[in-house]
Amino acid sequence: MADRIHVKAPGGGYSIVIAPGLLASLGADSAPGLERRCVVVTNTTLEPLYGRQAARALPDAALAIMPDGEQHKTLETVARLYGDFVAARLDRGGTIVALGGGVVGDTAGFAAATYMRGVRLVQIPTTLLAMVDSSVGGKVGVDLPQGKNLVGAFKQPEAVLIDPETLRTLPAREWRCGLAEVIKHGLLADVGLLELAQAAGDSPAALDSQRLAELIRRAVQVKVSVVEQDPFEASIRAHLNLGHTFAHAIEQVSGYRWPHGEAVAVGLLAAARLSAALSRCDASLPDRVEAVIRAVGLPQRIGELEPEALYQAMATDKKWQAGRSRFVLLRGVERPEVVEDVPPAAVKAILGSLR
Repeated sequence: MADRIHVKAPGGGYSIVIAPGLLASLGADSAPGLERRCVVVTNTTLEPLYGRQAARALPDAALAIMPDGEQHKTLETVARLYGDFVAARLDRGGTIVALGGGVVGDTAGFAAATYMRGVRLVQIPTTLLAMVDSSVGGKVGVDLPQGKNLVGAFKQPEAVLIDPETLRTLPAREWRCGLAEVIKHGLLADVGLLELAQAAGDSPAALDSQRLAELIRRAVQVKVSVVEQDPFEASIRAHLNLGHTFAHAIEQVSGYRWPHGEAVAVGLLAAARLSAALSRCDASLPDRVEAVIRAVGLPQRIGELEPEALYQAMATDKKWQAGRSRFVLLRGVERPEVVEDVPPAAVKAILGSLR
């Protein structure tokens, strides 16, 4: 039985389909645009697992392969994909299928938004992080050396196709990274997700198919509810950046040795500690957040990263405006808020406490 969530979006809407075994039954009728000329974009790791199978399942599809890893989420990779699209004779009536995790979805999505001024996009996320976060909402983009996601666009997909069974082949570390976004969504709007995340532990094997689909559906619904109200990040969509100002700095300063989900986990704890330090929430909230993060095996400290370097990296965060700091903080679980002009000393003190 498939779960189907309809998303209202500018210019129309699209469906998110969550169905075990969806990839095995992929075909031209699985989503709008798949009956046309398609290019399936995936990475070197997923090509033998799912990429070739997906390209064969569609009636008129070519395959484009990008390297695996955040360090390849760049304009250089996008330029190579453009060449692949031309070689595959993809025209303005065609469709790009982004098959993979968040890096593939963001990079291929940006290529879809800009190739021939825009072609159709179907997202098929294969990691928990991409399923519950990056594939939903229409934000695509790539990194610059100066910071994360500094080049991007809004590109709504024709559909998002989620097969929870792909998570059975996901490495444990990648599973935990996805749980960081599930925890974030729980803190923002669905406290029950915190319990589900803890029950999941460090492997999807801890959940049967029904509970796994429930975790995905509830986490996706949190994001859908926000992006429908604010499709272009003019107001409350900023809440989805909870923990991300810290996380993006951790990724950048570490040279992307820190995976996104692990950086988000520490960022969530940092945001909770900053909220408490500014007396915006109960003093017990940081301990609660840390307990959930620890329970699923995610990191709680920044290690050898220098607080000053992290703070300087935040200055290029695209969420800051006119040099004014902007943090998403918590007044409590399910009570996010955007706070501007947080004193630098307060932020640096929190970073120091996480060493």
